[in-house]
Amino acid sequence: MSFSNYFRGPTTSLDDQIESYATTRVPDSQRWRRPAILLVLTGNVTAMFWFALGGQMGFLVGWPMVLLPIAYMIVGATVVGALVMRIASQEGLSLPLLSRGLGFGGRGSAIASFVYAVNYIFYFIFEGSIVSHGLSEIAGISINSAGASVVFGIVALVALYCSWRGMHSMNILQRYGMPIFLVLFVIGMVMLANGYVLVGPGDWVVQDGVSATAMWQALSLANGQVVFQALIATDYGRFVKRSVSYVGTGGVMLVELLMIAGVMILGVFLGFTMINHFDGTRAEQELAATDPGLIFAIVMGVLGVVFAILTQVRINVMNLYSGSLALSNAWDVLSVRRVGRQWWMVLLVGIGILLYPINVLQYTDKFLAVTGVMTNTWIFILLSDYFVCRKLLKLAPVSNIEYREGLVKDWNLCGMAALAVGVTIGALGVLGVYPMHFASFAAMVAGPLVYIPLTILTRGSQYGSTVAVTSGGALDEQVGVAEATDLRA
Repeated sequence: MSFSNYFRGPTTSLDDQIESYATTRVPDSQRWRRPAILLVLTGNVTAMFWFALGGQMGFLVGWPMVLLPIAYMIVGATVVGALVMRIASQEGLSLPLLSRGLGFGGRGSAIASFVYAVNYIFYFIFEGSIVSHGLSEIAGISINSAGASVVFGIVALVALYCSWRGMHSMNILQRYGMPIFLVLFVIGMVMLANGYVLVGPGDWVVQDGVSATAMWQALSLANGQVVFQALIATDYGRFVKRSVSYVGTGGVMLVELLMIAGVMILGVFLGFTMINHFDGTRAEQELAATDPGLIFAIVMGVLGVVFAILTQVRINVMNLYSGSLALSNAWDVLSVRRVGRQWWMVLLVGIGILLYPINVLQYTDKFLAVTGVMTNTWIFILLSDYFVCRKLLKLAPVSNIEYREGLVKDWNLCGMAALAVGVTIGALGVLGVYPMHFASFAAMVAGPLVYIPLTILTRGSQYGSTVAVTSGGALDEQVGVAEATDLRA
């Protein structure tokens, strides 16, 4: 086998590439090697979001304190990602499909899927906005104008085209896009060094000193990513071979997150280097200095815009892909009429174009707090179901987790009650009843604390028929864990 084959996926039909097993198990014959999956994930590593997030953390706590939230994110996301990715690889199921059996039920999982999709709408607009801001800077177009929305739409359509064939088209894009990204980034750093006074770590200082509140705000930003990065990786981790251990899935997460940490520190560097080149209040300066599309356009001119477009397309194909998986799963349990995954990507692009004018970059902290509450509660309930209720307490089978309509309950009342409690507690923080930066932490602890006792009290009755679950798993095994039969027919 040639070395390059380790970075390619197995061959499959065009229909399977497009649908990407959005509502079924991934067959064993379609599993990918870890290097190929890690290559796809490099599109996430080089997202403009990480430059921006690193800059925001840097302005909150300075150097070297910024290393604390970054380290927390690396360790937390590696552990959560290793656990969730291996569950997904063993079952060949996406997280929305796993949610049907792991705590939420068929229709209950649609709520989790919708929450999941909302995340990707935000990140899609976020990345696209950065590029359109850079293009608008070069073309002299106001970022709030109709012309800027047209620019956003054009770039969004490029991402849509590149994500049409799912994992396979993303693998090709990342394989050839990464070297180009690295070359352009080096050119940008050289141009920055030649044209600007570089600001090193010794001058990454917070004006009013570092407070406990600022550190918790930085940790809150990181906490939202602890779970969300595990979610992103798991959309691709379901293609990992079953034989890969927790150490193996953890290795994929750790390599990706270490690269992300490097990009975040570069974001701090860019922010402090460029902040004094912008006018306005300190808050306005920080907002501009954490907009990498604007920075690269100013420093590199047209090359900076090309760099931003390449980076945006590489990450937005992932946002469209994962968002379409979530919406496909939500629709699958709400309607008997199937809608192809690719059409959900078209919808996501349309929503992104409509919402672009609100300039989501200015709401990053609030959005991450809200979505951190919802996604953290969801995933920690799912993990508590798998490792405590199933593995430890034996309340349901731990393998061949059922997900098909008719074999799981529509609503797992234990999971829905726990989700409601966790989200309510988190929402109180977002609304100011207690400091918002504690919200996602409180929610992710509250969910499992409610879910586990309820599942014990109901003796696992909310999963559905034990016989149905067992026979359903056996059927999946017989057909090579592919959805060969639609049990609803």
